[in-house]
Amino acid sequence: MASSLEQKRHSLAHLLAAAVLEIWPDAKPTIGPAVDDGFYYDFDFSATVSEKEFPRIEKKMREILKVWQGFEKVEVSKEEAEKIFAGNQYKLELISEIAEKGEALTLYKSGEFTDLCRGGHVENCSEIDPESFKLIRVAGAYWRGDEKNKMLTRIYGFAFENKADLENYIVMQEEAKKRDHKKLGKDLDLFVFSEVVGKGLPLWTEKGATVRRELERFIVDEEIKRGYKHVYTPDIAKLDLYKKSGHYPYYKDSMYAPIKIDDEEFMLRPMTCPHHFELYLSKPRSYKELPMRIAEMAKLYRYEQSGELSGLVRVRSFCLADAHIICKDSVQAGEEVEKALDLIDYATKVFGIKLGTDYSYRLSLGDRKNTEKYFDDPQAWDLAEEELRKVLQKRGAPFIEVSAEAAFYGPKIDIQMKGVSGKEDTAFTVQYDFVMPKRFGLMYKDSDGVEKEALVIHRSSIGAIERVMAFLIEKYAGAFPTWLAPVQVVIIPVRENHNDFAQSVLEKLQKVCVRAELMSQDENLGKKVRAAKNDLVPYMLIIGDKEIEAESATLESRDKGNLGAMKIADIVNLIKEEIEEKK
Repeated sequence: MASSLEQKRHSLAHLLAAAVLEIWPDAKPTIGPAVDDGFYYDFDFSATVSEKEFPRIEKKMREILKVWQGFEKVEVSKEEAEKIFAGNQYKLELISEIAEKGEALTLYKSGEFTDLCRGGHVENCSEIDPESFKLIRVAGAYWRGDEKNKMLTRIYGFAFENKADLENYIVMQEEAKKRDHKKLGKDLDLFVFSEVVGKGLPLWTEKGATVRRELERFIVDEEIKRGYKHVYTPDIAKLDLYKKSGHYPYYKDSMYAPIKIDDEEFMLRPMTCPHHFELYLSKPRSYKELPMRIAEMAKLYRYEQSGELSGLVRVRSFCLADAHIICKDSVQAGEEVEKALDLIDYATKVFGIKLGTDYSYRLSLGDRKNTEKYFDDPQAWDLAEEELRKVLQKRGAPFIEVSAEAAFYGPKIDIQMKGVSGKEDTAFTVQYDFVMPKRFGLMYKDSDGVEKEALVIHRSSIGAIERVMAFLIEKYAGAFPTWLAPVQVVIIPVRENHNDFAQSVLEKLQKVCVRAELMSQDENLGKKVRAAKNDLVPYMLIIGDKEIEAESATLESRDKGNLGAMKIADIVNLIKEEIEEKK
């Protein structure tokens, strides 16, 4: 049976380690798994190894591949393994951990190379196309992902079934580099990061803040139309609140350290749900008020490891389009899950994001055996998981099920967004919660006068504003649709004597809330046009003698090209309509 692509990638990680050891015998290999588009291996080098060495390493990998037959599995004792890897403290640490768990210690041999490994390789090395892989970059990586440990050198490689697939992927990656939101964010002056402010804490420029504000207004207005009650709650709370919710023991490693004030401990909030539950508890509730949809554009703070930070996709301070829906029972909860997904589908259509191409559904389940990570109530898990499964089946959209990805308090539907690089991230979620109502005593008086326990649906309609911004910047390659563009129209007078008329046009556009700018400086027309095009502004209005005489402007669209001379009133109506309809 042919080996899988993952097995080939795993085998290539071993091949990389073998090649590195032949070139640098004193290097210490640590771990090297397969990843989504290839493989990597972490090394402790005594010398600096850069990407200039890649041709040399690849040549050695191909030489070794010619003589390798396959992978021979050998089970060894702890003492034997320690003897083999005596000079490598990283392997010794892994050996000790594996032995403590009572698991078998397995080595895999290929030619002269031996590695500590659990397996998952090709049956025969001849299955690997020697032209199907390419080393791509060097990066720093802390041992075991811990900043307190030594920084290692990580060598990444792409790997696919054949040379054609590899080359196609490399072309796609080159396009992704052009669309990288970190690069475009800088080029288009949308956001910056400052080491003085701190890692993972974005600073929004006027232009970036404009796009962000439009996204926030859009989703808040839409949610209010759909019966959500938008609220504000503090960015900080007593640590007791997160102990009560259970978040503190489960997530304390990703929370900021408590702040001690007046003999009390406070914390920057990593999530909003406990705040919303306290709002619900501020007075007695009736079944007539349910479902109660409490929503907020909530600033949250989470301590992400430095190595995990990535532009706007993974940050330490972010704003979540968050909501918690208090429901009577599982029937009402199921209905609210459907409505939450309807809202998400609507938002993605407005953004031009397509199901199946840009995003997909994932049903994230718990792990009943892991009672440390997941609340121990098998019956509740069964009910909640089946409820979410039924909702997805009813929608008729394809979805996958993944275990051990749920929240500790219940299963969830994750909307997995695929970026231009092909990497997948969770963008929006809808979660079923049967734990918090018990912890917080979320009760309501039913029609029969009896106090009953509610259920909760957590959902993020467009997720974190930072992450959706990153995705949209890359999707649009910085060319935002008119309604989102930081500057929607640039007015370009041909000469200075056209400025007065251009100013009157600017005022007409601003009067109907169009974000317009006037290039009144005495510069070459071509230079002004190039500047507007470089900024990816949706519309340019060129004004010269003929245009003033006819009370018109020559309208040029970023997306449709030159639309010719049009009356100012018609231009204003055209742009205003496009913005209002979010075309």
